Amino acid sequence: MSHNHDSMGSMGSTAELPALTEFPKFYYAVVGCAVAVATLVNIHTYVLYRQRLSTARAGAQTPAKPKSWFSLWNATLFALTREASNFSVRIPLKTRMLRLPTVGRTSLIVANAIVLVVLCLYGLDLNNQFTREDVGYRCGVVTVGQLPLIFLLASKNNLIGYLSGVSYERLNWLHRWCARCMLLTATMHMGWFFSAWAPYNYIGVQLRENELAWRGLAAWCVLVWIVFSSMTPIRSWCYELFVLQHIASFALFLYFVYIHTPAELHIYVWIAIGVVSYDRVLRALRFVYANISLFHRVQKKEGRMQGVWACEAEFIPLPHDTTRIVIRDPSIGWTPGQHVFLSCQSIAPLQNHPFTIASIPQDGVMEFFVKAQRGGTRRFFSYAQKAHSSLEAASRTKPVTIEGPYGTLRLLRQFDSVIFLAGSTGATFTVPLLRDILQGWQQNLNPSKHTSFLHPHIGAVTRHVRFVWVVKSRRQLGMFSEKLSTVCADFQALQDTLRYIKLELTVYVTCDEAFTEEHKSLLSGVTVLKPMEKTSEHGVVELRNRSSSSSSLSEGETEKKAHETHILQELTPPRNTCGQNNTCCCRTPIDEITPAETTAPCCCHKETRSPSPSTKTTSLSSQQKTFLHPSIQVYSGRPKTRDIIRRSLEQALGESAVVVCGPQGLVADVKHDVCLLSDERAVHKGTGAQGVYLHTESFGW
Repeated sequence: MSHNHDSMGSMGSTAELPALTEFPKFYYAVVGCAVAVATLVNIHTYVLYRQRLSTARAGAQTPAKPKSWFSLWNATLFALTREASNFSVRIPLKTRMLRLPTVGRTSLIVANAIVLVVLCLYGLDLNNQFTREDVGYRCGVVTVGQLPLIFLLASKNNLIGYLSGVSYERLNWLHRWCARCMLLTATMHMGWFFSAWAPYNYIGVQLRENELAWRGLAAWCVLVWIVFSSMTPIRSWCYELFVLQHIASFALFLYFVYIHTPAELHIYVWIAIGVVSYDRVLRALRFVYANISLFHRVQKKEGRMQGVWACEAEFIPLPHDTTRIVIRDPSIGWTPGQHVFLSCQSIAPLQNHPFTIASIPQDGVMEFFVKAQRGGTRRFFSYAQKAHSSLEAASRTKPVTIEGPYGTLRLLRQFDSVIFLAGSTGATFTVPLLRDILQGWQQNLNPSKHTSFLHPHIGAVTRHVRFVWVVKSRRQLGMFSEKLSTVCADFQALQDTLRYIKLELTVYVTCDEAFTEEHKSLLSGVTVLKPMEKTSEHGVVELRNRSSSSSSLSEGETEKKAHETHILQELTPPRNTCGQNNTCCCRTPIDEITPAETTAPCCCHKETRSPSPSTKTTSLSSQQKTFLHPSIQVYSGRPKTRDIIRRSLEQALGESAVVVCGPQGLVADVKHDVCLLSDERAVHKGTGAQGVYLHTESFGW
């Protein structure tokens, strides 16, 4: 950010130091090295995935276990890096746990800041008052040089993400911190000039009379606002408003930078504009293809698409202010774990929200479960309630637009053991991944199939899958109860042939102790009669009849009822309870080995109590079935995530994966547990313990 173009030219001719315009190139040389390392890691993980699947098809017993000296050395390096990068310091406070950023993120940002400061100050005399403007010039050039990187990290389609295999949302935190580093060097640029002018009381004169000075100050003020408004509390307060003002602020910032800098630095402004333009054009092309029926002639010819728009969605209200959005015959494909940006202008104008796809492509539908917060998601739920009560089926669907899909993670079929942990609607991320592994097992039954370079996703290395879902009450289970029951049934059919695979599914209910007691009673076949005058309806559960025998039902009854509906009731709701619908929030961690010995106290009471059959009863009949598949374990309380992960890792015969999606507290706890277990078990340090890959997804912007 030069204030004197001639002075910049004289500095560039100094024999001892490179020209000013060379220093941004030095910065991108360092950035390029970091991206190259990430690219090599991405290539290595893909080659490893292909090698493991190939080894498994050849009949190897432990394809996910490193055997050669190079593989062992590489696995040890990865284990040490993961353990260090995922570790974070936790400071316990009176009412909460303060979690500092992870070592990996902190190291990356500190390294970036050090490189920038060194480039700003290298070879300059910082004690000489007459060279302070020279330092200011250098800092300004380095500041402008950071613009392309910041805009690149903000793009949904960016080169860094393609090369490293990291999706845009996982680079967004780096975008914010790089902007803060740019604010640091911009402040240094301004500070060195002010320190040179201050001894002569010249700051005010420069700002009044020097156009370059006030333009630079204006650019700095806009950058301060951008960084301030991007902080989490402000960003999440009203995200739609944040996006609009963020785009406008950066446009204004680029304008002030352009009129503040000399012509030889304008290239960095134009590169930043080019990055944004490329991203927007590519997104527009993908948007048009996904949402205009003209590009999907087969579906249109078959009558599955009508009108101009390719996607129509049905909005269905669910308990806990959740909306189920279903797009039938979607116009695009996706892989499990990805998300799209969905908008419905007739319900929530000018809003575009990212939602995880809760289905897999083989379902033939694109399904979302959206928790109503405020703004657009609340409008979706309100419309679903109104449409659901309408008698006209056509009024339940609306044209929608989608953009995507986005999101990447390592393919989980390559791991020996996979542990899924989901909180609430986090199951929209983990359930499709679980079903994808099940499909891999089904593909293992046909070893004659071969893969190609373009279609390598055949089969699965995975032996053991552990799935844990934490919900508040039974009403949330309706989102995936049928899919999980299908998974259990399909798995039991596979076990007859693939005897080496193992699947464990567990549900933790934190605010509905009555349900766990009813579920246990249903499983044990105990019938408890209840006084009808004291009962109150607690919820309606719809179950698919999977019985192969229909001897107990007449043919007319079979056609009339495709599902069996059972009303789960409780005798007397707990008093002074804190959960929804007079339920009790049980926060006690439950030990799965000895659950009966763990007392689950109500967090609303000081006294400890354990539920008994005398306080909660269930009406059963000979034909009743449980809400969940009998093989799914149900507990009242919260999981001990460290014990769950430890037991899975102890039986692993190769590299394992831990995938968690849910509230930030759950994600932070799981990340901490994985780090401690890796250190405790001395992964790849001579103990025989195998590596652990961790993938986290948390709620929030």
